[in-house]
Amino acid sequence: MEQNAGQVELKRGLRGVYLDQTQSSNVLGEVGRLIYRGYDIQDLAKNSTFEETSFLLLHGHLPTQRELDEFDAQLKAARTLPEAIVNVIGIVKDAHPMDVLRTAVSALAAFDEDVNDNSMEATLRRGIYLTAQLPTIVACHARMVDGLIPVQPNGRLGHAANFLYMLFDREPVSEDARLMDVDFLLHADHSSNASAFAARVCASTLADLYAAITTGIATLKGPLHGGAAEEVTKMTDDIGDESNAEQYVKNILDKGGRVMGFGHAVYKAYDPRATLLRDGTRALGERMGQPKWFRILSLVEKVMQPLAARGISTNVDFWSGAIYKLLGIPKSLYVPIFAVGRMPGWVAQIMEQYANNMLIRPLLQYVGPDGLEYIPIEDRR
Repeated sequence: MEQNAGQVELKRGLRGVYLDQTQSSNVLGEVGRLIYRGYDIQDLAKNSTFEETSFLLLHGHLPTQRELDEFDAQLKAARTLPEAIVNVIGIVKDAHPMDVLRTAVSALAAFDEDVNDNSMEATLRRGIYLTAQLPTIVACHARMVDGLIPVQPNGRLGHAANFLYMLFDREPVSEDARLMDVDFLLHADHSSNASAFAARVCASTLADLYAAITTGIATLKGPLHGGAAEEVTKMTDDIGDESNAEQYVKNILDKGGRVMGFGHAVYKAYDPRATLLRDGTRALGERMGQPKWFRILSLVEKVMQPLAARGISTNVDFWSGAIYKLLGIPKSLYVPIFAVGRMPGWVAQIMEQYANNMLIRPLLQYVGPDGLEYIPIEDRR
């Protein structure tokens, strides 16, 4: 908070400002808890699936078996991309994957005859459609970049398993599919983060869902929001061996640098999502015959432990990046994968915005000059 002679109270970055009320998710940063619709993320990660959790976020309650079956069928039916979108991806395939994703989602609006219908029913329908479409867009683009033919969705597989199938053209083992499923689930919502806030701002103008989601994707691209998992992988590659880990981290800290994967705008304790991915990373590394990556990261955590007293603890990107690396996913897809998981949360918050809308329009304090005299261009020096 800043005060000046004009007695205008500034809260830069809107830190500490409550925008509205939500029932979607709650981040208890001081104690390291994350809650979706009243359910602790620990319980959901251990007992639920991405599909069931998506239903929870979008509908506000856990489904019955019949409701879940119907929801799962809706997702599977909506996976296949329109041929024109495949062509759009092909045209822009040399762009950054987040730019391709943003472009493809924006283009999908052209195929919705009721695009301007922002009713809850229509928005929910589109939200389910986009939740199903995003993994296909990401996988289709990745295959094109490698000069490969895109793989069509597999209707027998769940959301996460199908994503890995479309990416690698082979069915994943159940353990890998489950780990990807948990990763999607853990990224599904996170209160008023930058991309969700941006999506809400867009929705507050009564722009359509595609526009709001495109805004969220564009915001997520920024390295201060979605890019840390990729940076953690780069750091791990630079360290290379366990014997280098301690000195590598100390060198960064001695120079006043930032060790990626630590610290969070909200969490002052260990990120609960990171806790849930840590054991999965270790098991995956052992299964892949590459346990050294877990050991390297564990040593980095050990060196960083003293900073926990200052609220700088491990965040979700620290372990999710290692999981993606071990699964053989290219670094360029780490942020798009974040978007794939976050889709139901974005939609849930946009639906809240539509339901009780007010144009989000904060102020800026003007501190520039006043009373300047206009000088004709021929007299300027």
